[in-house]
Amino acid sequence: MAQLTFETISFQIREQELEVSLLRSFVTKIPLSELENIAPFTLIDPRTIEFKKIDQDKAEIKFSFLLGKYLDSLTSKITGNPATYIHRNSGIPLIGNVAFGIVYRNSSIIEIKPNNSCNLDCVYCSIGEGLSSKKHDFVIEKDYLVEELQKLIAFLNEEVEIHIGVQGEPFLYGDMENLIHDLQKITKVHTISIDTNGTLLSKEMIDRLSQNDKLQFNLSLDAIESDAAKKVAGTKTYNVKQVMDIIAYATEKMNRTPIVAPVLTKGFNETEMEKIIQWIKTLKKQPHLGIQNFLRYKTGRNPGQEITWDDFYALLDRWEKQYDIKLRWTKEDFKVRKTKELPKPFVEGDVITAIEKSVGRFPHEIIAVAQGRNISVPSCEFKKEKKIKVKIVRDKHNVFVGQIFK
Repeated sequence: MAQLTFETISFQIREQELEVSLLRSFVTKIPLSELENIAPFTLIDPRTIEFKKIDQDKAEIKFSFLLGKYLDSLTSKITGNPATYIHRNSGIPLIGNVAFGIVYRNSSIIEIKPNNSCNLDCVYCSIGEGLSSKKHDFVIEKDYLVEELQKLIAFLNEEVEIHIGVQGEPFLYGDMENLIHDLQKITKVHTISIDTNGTLLSKEMIDRLSQNDKLQFNLSLDAIESDAAKKVAGTKTYNVKQVMDIIAYATEKMNRTPIVAPVLTKGFNETEMEKIIQWIKTLKKQPHLGIQNFLRYKTGRNPGQEITWDDFYALLDRWEKQYDIKLRWTKEDFKVRKTKELPKPFVEGDVITAIEKSVGRFPHEIIAVAQGRNISVPSCEFKKEKKIKVKIVRDKHNVFVGQIFK
């Protein structure tokens, strides 16, 4: 007899399949007949499978192989989009892509992206993420991410801020609280900032997270009026009053003052900015307010036109004087500084041999791997483990894009 227990995976039997949930937000299904081929089994609890008439080592090996096979069919519970699980044994490095893993731009802020997908559909989203997204998602094993991040921090050998700025909503990541706890323990990390829409936070969660004194929330709030808020969020289920309560509670409970970061989007919420300022001024303890200007991006939804930077800054200046509130922030306010460059194993123009490991974020794109980096290769048919010749066409900040070389 063998018992297999998991921390980040849970199970449920549905008809003739075992539904496997990974990190709460991702799912795959294994036919019960294939489990029976290992040995007769029983679910002891949602995280424990017991196999009869087989020893522990054999059960672990056989089930691991079966699980790996069906994790290739992983999908997001939010969108139904296919997803790739990146873990220690996946063969996919965490540096090389802006959409997942570790992004280091030679500054004292290191970005980490453990997941994609979002529970909103914000009209201004610069990468078109959310409920209507058709992109391929990625989710990363927490321990693998922390280990690789520690290697980068050791290379830099100076204090840094870790910014959890995913292409989506970070609290959809089922191991987020444990990830923050692990980051808190890294001596060279002085700040852990996280961008969140606040919809998945609860007061109980904030109470737990407040034990991490390096943690700072950057919270989205794009309107005060309910109808306007739902329009900007792109979903009728968005509850702005709940988010406002969470912001007020977090501001009182967290060691670091949260930042509220609305995106001023012409045609959607211009008249809401002053309402947000007025509401913040009513709070007993006030968060910082950093109003952002909507910008059009190639990958974004782009619902309207941009406000010129001169007009935008003129608005901020007027509101600062009118409401006696700081609205203009610079990198100096956040103590951002330049740090040393991470070596690149190859540069623009190089032709290299890489191995296909996953489909990419966008249709007809694949993720290939070479020399400790992952490379996005568009216009490429995916054949796992196939060797391909790639010409590097982008290498800035160790984010690599290649083209098939013929």
